[in-house]
Amino acid sequence: MRDLSPPVEGSSVVKKWGFVAMHSAVAATFIFLLQRFALNASLESSLLWALTFAVCAAGLAYKQANR
Repeated sequence: MRDLSPPVEGSSVVKKWGFVAMHSAVAATFIFLLQRFALNASLESSLLWALTFAVCAAGLAYKQANR
């Protein structure tokens, strides 16, 4: 007889949020370094763009992880 309990998904949840966090951190780091050193933007502007890109990257990674 088939077991009716759902499978344990603890590790997949951790992997999903780890993927989202990693994607967000990489995007923020990339855009910060690009803005600050390649485009010579101010620190405040670079941090604001890094935060914006991190939020957008986290949203995209979350959507992809739920597919």
